[in-house]
Amino acid sequence: MTKNISIPQLALSLLLLAAAPAAAQTTPNIAPPKSQAEKGTGIGSAGKVIPVAEYYEGGQAAMYDFIGKELKYPLMAKRNRIQGQCIVSFILNPDGTMSGVKLVKQVGGGTGEEALRVVRLLKFKAPEYPILTSLPIVFKLGVTGSNATEGQ
Repeated sequence: MTKNISIPQLALSLLLLAAAPAAAQTTPNIAPPKSQAEKGTGIGSAGKVIPVAEYYEGGQAAMYDFIGKELKYPLMAKRNRIQGQCIVSFILNPDGTMSGVKLVKQVGGGTGEEALRVVRLLKFKAPEYPILTSLPIVFKLGVTGSNATEGQ
């Protein structure tokens, strides 16, 4: 028992078969919302794991939440629309104190000084040995809901 299939019907069926895998791949990819530090919202670093954060009470997320609350976007940087990443280097001593706090990279407009000020406010737990580390602080304009962008 054979059916006679016309060429247009055959072409249509082949087209539908070829389109089926492509249609299956076009489902929307719904990802869970990212945390404030992962979004690059003016604080934190874009999803990088900071090893010294394990010595901060509450971990990396708590550390960048604290930085976000304390960070004030410098007026000069805001007026000149200066954005970027500042890097602060320091030694975390075995007693939990910091020494040798210095600015490794800055983007200008007072951002480096503000990054230094905020990093000096951090309180770490005591590691077993001294750790030389660096901490990135991101300054980004145009993001709502962050003290870092309110120009305080």
